[in-house]
Order: sequence, then C-alpha cells, then structure tokens
Amino acid sequence: MTESGAGGASERPEGQRTVECADARVWLEGRQVLEGCSAITSLPDVSEFPELSLAEWKQWFIRAAVLVMSKVPAQGVAIFYQTDVKKDGAWVDKGYLISKAAEEAGCELLWHKVVCRRPPGTVTFGRPAYSHMLCFSRGIRVDLGKATPDVLPDAGEVTWTRGMGLHACLAACRFILEHTATRTVVDPFCGHGTVLAVANALGLDAVGVELSRKRAKKARVLRVTLDRTGAPAL
Repeated sequence: MTESGAGGASERPEGQRTVECADARVWLEGRQVLEGCSAITSLPDVSEFPELSLAEWKQWFIRAAVLVMSKVPAQGVAIFYQTDVKKDGAWVDKGYLISKAAEEAGCELLWHKVVCRRPPGTVTFGRPAYSHMLCFSRGIRVDLGKATPDVLPDAGEVTWTRGMGLHACLAACRFILEHTATRTVVDPFCGHGTVLAVANALGLDAVGVELSRKRAKKARVLRVTLDRTGAPAL
C-alpha cells in the first residue's frame, strides 16, 4: 500500500463501508468477537440520556465501553475519543470511566493522548479545550521506538459539534493501519461517519452503527480525501 506523500494518496484504493441504523449495544450484543476488526468510537454524553441520573449514565457508559472492548479481538485495538463535561459544578472524567471499563474488560492501555479542541490558553466553559483519546488492547503491545506524539495540537475539522476531528481520526486510523493486522474499523456510535470516511481514505474497510436515521444517512455518504502530504479534508 502506498503511503501518503511517498507516491500520492490518489494511489491508495478506498475501503468499503457499511452503516446500519440500529442501537449500538443491541447490535454488539448480537455478535461474536469481530475478527479482523478494531474499534474507534465516542460514547454518548450524559446530555443524550435525560431519563438517566448521572450515576445511572456512568454505569451505562462503563457497560457500553466494556461491551465494545469485549468484541475486539486480542490482536485488535479499541480507541475511544471522549470529551469531559461539567455537571452540577464538578467535572465528569470520561478518561477515568473508560480506563475503569478497560480494567474490567481485561485490556491494557497502550496510549493516552490529549487532543486540543481549542488553542492552548483558551478559556472554555462546560467542556474543556481538549479531549481524551485512549487506546486499549488485550494482545497488542507498542514498540517504544515507534511512539507517536502524546499531544495533538489540533483535533481538526468536525462535521458536527459532537464529532471527532479529522486529525484525531487520522491519528487513530493510522495507528490501526501501522500497528495491527486488522483491516476493518468499527464505530458503533458513528454519528456523521467521520471515522468511517477517514478509514476508507486510508484503504481500510469500515462498519458504522448509528441510532439516528438522519445521522446514519450522512454517515453513508461522507467522504474524506488525503492530499499528497497526507493531510485530510472534507
């Protein structure tokens, strides 16, 4: 496979994509281990569950994260992109919740990156200027000589307020491409499908699940291109 900038992104064959409109937990529970797959996803925020208390949502969040990790094979990875929120004057640390789920699922943390959503020094309210991006696996271990930056200075362009930025998607998908043998990316909470589109642009196949019919429709058609330097664009 030709690397971007070493022969041109246009030489890379685009991967295949499937998007299902379904409840992610029901979809995952109905499947065995997703052989040949790794996962990249962002779990829904407490604001999307008005019927749940904060404590109930935390339990839902942990259970959902455990479920995602349980469906990834040992030689794959599960990558979570999460932005903390402030609730009743206190921060809800989603990175901690994901790590708690990983311990229960028997997965080890390969890396934890900080992704800047706003320029350093920016004051924000309600949501921090950064997001967590954490990668877990049961079987993969990373060669220390192949480490990548711990801080991404720019999340990249987003298609909607809750979306994962293009640069963050690219970093996650490239890690899967370069450090695992899995060649399909699964996003069980795919939203507008940015992860799927970036995976396809890198030649990886992609499977998305989205409860909203409107968002699922967008996720089926979103396209991302890589220029000759490997930079992504909508």
